[in-house]
Amino acid sequence: MSDKVNILFLCTGNSCRSQMAEGWARHLKADTINAYSAGIETHGLNPNAVKVMAEAGVDISGHTSENVKDLLHIPFDYVVTVCGHANENCPIFPGQAKVVHVGFEDPPALARALAAEGASEEAQLDGYRRVRDEIKTFIETLPEAL
Repeated sequence: MSDKVNILFLCTGNSCRSQMAEGWARHLKADTINAYSAGIETHGLNPNAVKVMAEAGVDISGHTSENVKDLLHIPFDYVVTVCGHANENCPIFPGQAKVVHVGFEDPPALARALAAEGASEEAQLDGYRRVRDEIKTFIETLPEAL
């Protein structure tokens, strides 16, 4: 029996924020957390999320976009919704999983808004970097903060 806490990071498409959270948890908290990520839908892995995580020394390039329905058999201790849509549409989990919402801005939406204003690709990536760092700060508080 593992003493690790099973945590699922849930987002809309499991392409960016939840992937970053899983990556940080595996990188920083592998001794205390079994980290998973999934989406209400699957949108594929966001290449900019992969890029900015690699800049921080975390390789998520091997991750795949998972649907939450495929993980319902795992006895999660916590389900952390990282976007409002996932929080509003979070399925019921068997067992005693506690659902906690910790929302982060959507980096692709931030990048689209900047692109519409004519911002450079580098400036667009800064939104990904900021959210990446906010997620890291949150992960560093786990599992105690839950």
